[in-house]
Amino acid sequence: MAKPVKISHDYDAPPAAVWHVATDFACFAEAMKGVATFEGMPAEGSLKAGDVFDVKVRLFGWMPPMDYHMELVEWRAADHMFRSVESGGSIRRWEHVLTVTPLAGGARLTDQITIDAGFATPLMRLWARYVYTRRHAPRQRMLGALRGDRA
Repeated sequence: MAKPVKISHDYDAPPAAVWHVATDFACFAEAMKGVATFEGMPAEGSLKAGDVFDVKVRLFGWMPPMDYHMELVEWRAADHMFRSVESGGSIRRWEHVLTVTPLAGGARLTDQITIDAGFATPLMRLWARYVYTRRHAPRQRMLGALRGDRA
């Protein structure tokens, strides 16, 4: 398997707020707006231990749907950490570890993604880098809204 893709973003918000934005279904949909839609994913609530989802993913919201399986295999809310194992289409295994760690005056969210997609792995690594980087700006806006920042 290829070396994991690792992306970190720092936020000027407490770890609990960053964790909320990273694990809330409505926040997830907002962060993925314009990138992908997930038919069959709950619209409200938050991830919880043992969650399993079989969804239809549409890249950019309009491409043909792809069956996709997502399973939360490790959940440590007190430590602000989860690990999911996913698969679908050409992706044999997409393992995602998300952690939120405290910083002075804020928190760091780190996504580590290990991908096995056969010959498509290099392309999927580029896609992962794009998707997880793209989530940063919407999360900043959502955290600002939680704080009551003016737009």
